[in-house]
Amino acid sequence: VNPGSSSQPPPVTAGSLSWKRCAGCGGKIADRFLLYAMDSYWHSRCLKCSCCQAQLGDIGTSCYTKSGMILCRNDYIRLFGNSGACSACGQSIPASELVMRAQGNVYHLKCFTCSTCRNRLVPGDRFHYINGSLFCEHDRPTALINGHLNSLQSNPLLPDQKV
Repeated sequence: VNPGSSSQPPPVTAGSLSWKRCAGCGGKIADRFLLYAMDSYWHSRCLKCSCCQAQLGDIGTSCYTKSGMILCRNDYIRLFGNSGACSACGQSIPASELVMRAQGNVYHLKCFTCSTCRNRLVPGDRFHYINGSLFCEHDRPTALINGHLNSLQSNPLLPDQKV
């Protein structure tokens, strides 16, 4: 439920049933099934992804948390990539921060820059993504401009992309 967490829910037995309070709505959980996530109990209808509102108990056995957000796997990866860190600087990306994405990598807005001139790439800019590096249209490697792939022949080459 919480990546890296090994906490197990306290046992709930029918003989000594004490009502559990839902961490989502605060109400008593009298349902036949309840969920345990982030060291709290939840109604199955209350444990939802903060982004897509999917009921997490219905779509799998895990959920992710970051900066107080509860996320399904797809939204966690969409927002933070597999590592939750910026591909340029390696620092973590807060859940509330907007990001830029290229080829499955996630970047802080300030880190989404041309590898040559260091100018920030913004929505609408054309860029090249070559061997993990970003290049603005002006600073793309000259091998691309001349149509020669000599030095880049063995490396994966992707066409122009638009932010």
